[in-house]
Amino acid sequence: MRRKIPSLQALACFEAAARHQSYTRAAQELALTQGAVSRQLTALEDFVGVALFKRTRHGVTLTGRGRDYAVQVALRLQALEQDTLDVMSTQGRGSVLHLAAVPTFATRWLIPRLPDLKRVQPELTVHIETRTRPFMFADTPFDCALFAGTPEQVSQWAGTLATKLLDEVVLPVCHPSLLQGHGRGTPEALAELPLLQQSTRPDAWRQWFEAQGVAASQALAGARFELFSMTVAAAVHGMGLALVPRLLITQELARGELVVACDRPLANQRAYYLVRPDGGDNPPASQIFLDWLLQHTRERDSGGFVQGF
Repeated sequence: MRRKIPSLQALACFEAAARHQSYTRAAQELALTQGAVSRQLTALEDFVGVALFKRTRHGVTLTGRGRDYAVQVALRLQALEQDTLDVMSTQGRGSVLHLAAVPTFATRWLIPRLPDLKRVQPELTVHIETRTRPFMFADTPFDCALFAGTPEQVSQWAGTLATKLLDEVVLPVCHPSLLQGHGRGTPEALAELPLLQQSTRPDAWRQWFEAQGVAASQALAGARFELFSMTVAAAVHGMGLALVPRLLITQELARGELVVACDRPLANQRAYYLVRPDGGDNPPASQIFLDWLLQHTRERDSGGFVQGF
């Protein structure tokens, strides 16, 4: 039976025209004439039996049905392109792992170790995209995810299996100049310094000061950053105190760009996990990757963190 699938050329024209809200700009992007794009879109509307665009004084705009269809078409064209690139990148050899990862951990910890993975598994290619929150694996191309969270957060990620990799040791750090004249090492002194806030962990400083028994009226105040890498950069430039996982700042500590302002870690249960779908049909590449991760996290102490069990 013939599938109800429009031509790829028509879908490409539709996606471009929907994105630009313009036949002319879609034609320029696709190196086609405006007439060719218009004919493809007319054929697509005839095929689906629904008006996808409506004309306005300023050009064209999507109809309600067209807008919904455009979202789905864009996702599927992107997935098709990614599948094609995967085949091209391996040239028919080896395997590909699609990994979602929290960004700073991927940049600071994982990527520097990937040359070792390539050495021991030369046929395995890892593609990495950033994700900071749980998602449905069935709705994405990902095989597994590197996730930072508490045991409770991991247990609430439906339909998954999680393997603990590293415990997280979070310490207050800053540029050495920030501590001059402030009595290094006392929580009371730190309460008087500017604080850098992590938007994904808005209560971290308040929890730290409460654990030290110190009243800090400014615990929620200060410049706020989305990623740890941003917070670390701000701390290196002397903007304030940062409360960050030690394993993400080993290089800055070694170079003296940052120092531990008070050697009292934030008491929490957060750790880094590899999360996979709980379906029994995980690709062999994900098990190979997990085994390699466990070797690195259990056999090596890379910068003073508490190793996973």
